[in-house]
Amino acid sequence: MKKILALILSLAMLTAMAVSLAACSDAEEEQVQVGIVLPTKDEPRWLQDEASFKDALDKAGFTSEVLFSQGKSDVELSNVEALIEKGVKVLVISPQDAVAAGAAVNKAKAAGITVVSYDRLITGTDAVDYYVTFDSFAVGVAQGNYLIEAYKDKTGVPLYIYSGAVTDNNAFIFFAGAWSVLNKAVADGQFVVENCPAIADYTGKALDAEKDHETLATILGTITTNWDPAVAKTLAESNLVAANADAKGDVAILAPNDPTARAIADAFTADSAITSYVVTGQDAEMASLKYIQEGKQSMTVWKDTSVLCPVTCDLVSAVLNGETPKTTTTYNNQVKDVPSAECSVTVVTKDKLAELISAGSFDQSKIDAAK
Repeated sequence: MKKILALILSLAMLTAMAVSLAACSDAEEEQVQVGIVLPTKDEPRWLQDEASFKDALDKAGFTSEVLFSQGKSDVELSNVEALIEKGVKVLVISPQDAVAAGAAVNKAKAAGITVVSYDRLITGTDAVDYYVTFDSFAVGVAQGNYLIEAYKDKTGVPLYIYSGAVTDNNAFIFFAGAWSVLNKAVADGQFVVENCPAIADYTGKALDAEKDHETLATILGTITTNWDPAVAKTLAESNLVAANADAKGDVAILAPNDPTARAIADAFTADSAITSYVVTGQDAEMASLKYIQEGKQSMTVWKDTSVLCPVTCDLVSAVLNGETPKTTTTYNNQVKDVPSAECSVTVVTKDKLAELISAGSFDQSKIDAAK
């Protein structure tokens, strides 16, 4: 009888241990090492980033989860809180609103999580440990130089300028980059800015995204698309209604990114007084590559997320391995100089696009199917 009882107790103990081990195993399986929060899944660019992240982190052997804020700071905060609950060690976040995101990353930092600001810099907090981005200033310079080269033998060309959202620190840097070259072209008479009286006092003067932040906020506030194609199209249509005949004809357009470039291009195409236009873009979205092939968009600046994500992955790997990540520069977020890793960008025109397709960087069938 005692032997039977002992056997039963032994079996019970083994069962309990098995359940405990299974629970531990499940907990380990559910552990998410890297949490990623992106602004929205309604723009192709961020879906490209999601795919690149999943691929890069999986290959590096890290567990991860990607959540989208859908353009709302409260959703962004709840996403971060959910990832904190899941025990992430590193939070990679591209903020919907650079300032409002501070509340979310402050919570992550308080939980002992390393915070990596991705592509957009979170401002007004010391909770940001690292920043991974493309050279945003170079993006703007490339856009401005493209317009200058396109009209190198012209004078008095009407120039319409637009910006991204004033809640996005990158929008300031993009514009500062473009204006660093365009201001001279305006001062020399190559261009006449038609839709932004607020920029008049800065003809022939560069603007610094950090030192002149308040000035730029005022200027950008009059030409912001809020990264929204509908807003961009409405603003462009309003500008064209207000413009006189001298402000039309052959025109140059500084558009901040691809969705707004397409919307603005559509607005200018619909105006019979516009004989031709050159319009910039950014992100190399499939729909814009199609527009470039069709002659509806002039260029885009390709920020290859397949480059940015591995750089982020290397940084994450160093953090998880207790090492100091490699950085190349710093960006000031109004509170601290954040150690940053920068990636280069590529200008894509119709001819360059043909080369990239031949090299396998882009798929023609995907471009054809884009809407």
